[in-house]
Amino acid sequence: MLLIPYEQLSTDTLESLIEAFVLREGTEYGEQDISLSDKVAQVKHQLQADQLVILYSELHESVDIITKQQWRQLVKQGEIENE
Repeated sequence: MLLIPYEQLSTDTLESLIEAFVLREGTEYGEQDISLSDKVAQVKHQLQADQLVILYSELHESVDIITKQQWRQLVKQGEIENE
């Protein structure tokens, strides 16, 4: 798996990736509905704050967004190499 810095993605690619992630996650936000654009903005902010990372799996030819903690666990387990 490869760590992909979000800054290296074009704005359109990053937006599409985040939208796909948000729609796939189906996260519940409680009683209030949160718009897709707000959810995308929240994920983008978390990427910028270094709370989330983008991983590309060559094996599965897929991209995923995971927490920095999940990434550290994968590194610790030897599933991926540290940057």
